[in-house]
Amino acid sequence: PAMLDRDWIAAHIPHQGTMCLLDAVVDWSPTAIRCLARSHATLDNPLRADGRLGAACGIEYAAQAMAVHGALLAGIDDPPRQGYLTSVRAVSLHVARLDDLPGELAITAECLGGDRNVLYRFAVHHGADCLLEGRAAVVLDAQAFGA
Repeated sequence: PAMLDRDWIAAHIPHQGTMCLLDAVVDWSPTAIRCLARSHATLDNPLRADGRLGAACGIEYAAQAMAVHGALLAGIDDPPRQGYLTSVRAVSLHVARLDDLPGELAITAECLGGDRNVLYRFAVHHGADCLLEGRAAVVLDAQAFGA
C-alpha cells in the first residue's frame, strides 16, 4: 500500500494537533503496522516534562500506531472501533529518553490476537537500535461495557 501521511492519520484517530505524534504509515497488514515519527524531537511535544521526553512516552507512540491499525482494519465505509489501552506488560526501556535522538523513530505493532480484548506486541526503534518494547492490551468497543 502507498504510504499514508500525517493528515490521513489525524483524520482517522482521535489525537489532534501536537498530540498526533505519528508522521506516516509506511507499511501495514491485517496483523501488523509500521509507522514513522519525528515529533519526539520537537520542543512542543505535549508529552515532554522538564524539557525532556522520557522513553516511557514511546508507549503512547505505540498506542497511536495501534489506533491507526484499527482505523485501517475498519475499512473505508466503517468507523474504526473505539479502543482503550488497558494495560502494558513486559515493557523494556533500553534508553532513558527519546528527545535526544536525531531523525525518525520507527514504531511497530503486531496484533497477537483477540476480538474485543486485543493483544499487541510493540517496539520503537531508532535505526537498528530498539529503544523500547513490550505488549499492550486494548479493549475495543468499551462503550458496550458501560465505560
